[in-house]
Amino acid sequence: MPRIAVGTENDSPIEIHYEDHGSGQPIVMIHGYPLDGNSWERQERVLLPAGYRVITYDRRGFGRSDQPAVGYDYDTFAGDLNTLLEHLGLEDIVLAGFSMGTGEVTRYLGTYGSGRVRKAAMFGVIPPFLLKTDDNPEGVDAEVFDGIKAAIVADRYAYFKDFLDNFYNVDKLGGTRISDQAWQASFNLAATASPHATYACVGTWLTDFRADLPKIDIPTLVVHGTEDRILPFPNTAARLSGLISDVKVIPVEGGPHNIGWTHPEEVNDALLTFLAE
Repeated sequence: MPRIAVGTENDSPIEIHYEDHGSGQPIVMIHGYPLDGNSWERQERVLLPAGYRVITYDRRGFGRSDQPAVGYDYDTFAGDLNTLLEHLGLEDIVLAGFSMGTGEVTRYLGTYGSGRVRKAAMFGVIPPFLLKTDDNPEGVDAEVFDGIKAAIVADRYAYFKDFLDNFYNVDKLGGTRISDQAWQASFNLAATASPHATYACVGTWLTDFRADLPKIDIPTLVVHGTEDRILPFPNTAARLSGLISDVKVIPVEGGPHNIGWTHPEEVNDALLTFLAE
């Protein structure tokens, strides 16, 4: 099981798990909260036969990676990503992120630049800035995130039930685009994630990426569900056209947050077309 050290906690190494399959141009895929790298299975299934090398990894605190109590901020997350890219010696990369993973893509490019990266693809995006402030009236009230933290502290398992129902829009798509078993698999991942990480990551959702976005100087694809209840389209994806110089925004009509699972045909067609351009 491949792992690399990305830091330390109390003199003990912090290691993250990764998977590296196929050959060809490398696509590094960064998962969303509270999942792991295997959540890209419906994309990996088409990327490998199309001739791409697919690298996925589990963010610290999630999946098969270590569960430290430190490092839950986007500077550290981007540093973990950079360590992986350097470890594998990757060049000519496509960086792909979903949800929280779009923060890694954005902060990595804003901090480390695009020397290694040819293109970026983001699904269910968290940038530009979720928190409502005087200079960001399109954001979401801070009380919403305070409520999420309180719900996690009170009973994180009950919170995950509500979160995942809205993650997949189960009331509309249950039994058709999301099965009970697939929902349960996501719940199991959430339940086995670090209790500290599942709480600490909520604060990272309020990261201001507005200074990073203009630094993205490579072709960028954004695909986002129009009925996303976790990161609503008007507050996120709809705002990126004026912030990234070369971006194509594709709305998925009726799509929930995790469109990669519920709408794989639309997502995969958009991704493969973008990669071939």
